[in-house]
Amino acid sequence: MEKNIELIVISGISGAGKSTALRAVEDLGYYCMDNIPPQLLTTFVQLYVQTKSAPSKAAVVLDIRTREFFEDISLELEKLKKLGVDYKLIFLEAADETVVNRYQEMRRPHPLAADGNILDGLKEERKKLQAIKKLADYIIDTSRMNNYKLRAEINNILELGSSQMQVSIVSFGFKNGILLDADYVFDIRFIPNPYYIKELKPQSGKDPAVKDYVFSFDDTKIFMDKIEDLIKFVVPRYIKEGRLQLTVGIGCTGGRHRSVALSEELKNRLKDEDIKVVVDHRDLDR
Repeated sequence: MEKNIELIVISGISGAGKSTALRAVEDLGYYCMDNIPPQLLTTFVQLYVQTKSAPSKAAVVLDIRTREFFEDISLELEKLKKLGVDYKLIFLEAADETVVNRYQEMRRPHPLAADGNILDGLKEERKKLQAIKKLADYIIDTSRMNNYKLRAEINNILELGSSQMQVSIVSFGFKNGILLDADYVFDIRFIPNPYYIKELKPQSGKDPAVKDYVFSFDDTKIFMDKIEDLIKFVVPRYIKEGRLQLTVGIGCTGGRHRSVALSEELKNRLKDEDIKVVVDHRDLDR
């Protein structure tokens, strides 16, 4: 190779926000290519590195809009590795309901929905994307993200050092749907609920009174210790395997009290580790 290149590959479900992600990457100084056929990927990289005036950072979007050209995606990514290209693969995911709503708002057909049925097209797309999703370094569920939050998440990822792990802790409420694509989901509904205490109900897990109540129970302290031990155990092993992102979901009933309190506590317990910790309270304001 003529020069080193930092390559970002973006893929994922149609309607999950790939265009927004690509614009965010472009704003960070990357040369960007959208909807490139996978078979042209290595050719693009080889030509790119020979162009002395080109930036050292590039990003491409690979998705099923290329139809039959998409089939050999895993093989093409393997070719990049053999060329010595250090790339990071970001995969964008979203719930079926979210994707359907977005397509209906845009009044556009799904690329694989020949009969106009978005769910049928989405089902077929998920099958075709299984292989590339397994190769992803980062999986971002955009179901409850606006464009601003997605851009912020992309910025967080690309600002990481090449060997630094990011642990994303997400509190949520089961009544609003389980967290998609978390590596670990912890159900803490066995802890007594502050919601049923009059003075605590309007507060959240960020408030000291709620946190004190939640952690006044021995079961909470024991379970918190177990979560901490597990995360600290798996993080260096994931890094050894080349994984740089771990998503931990902590769920209670509504996602406002118990899950928020435990998520904040876990963040504090991990802050001294050699990892980047980000917290998102998905349902705090619902």
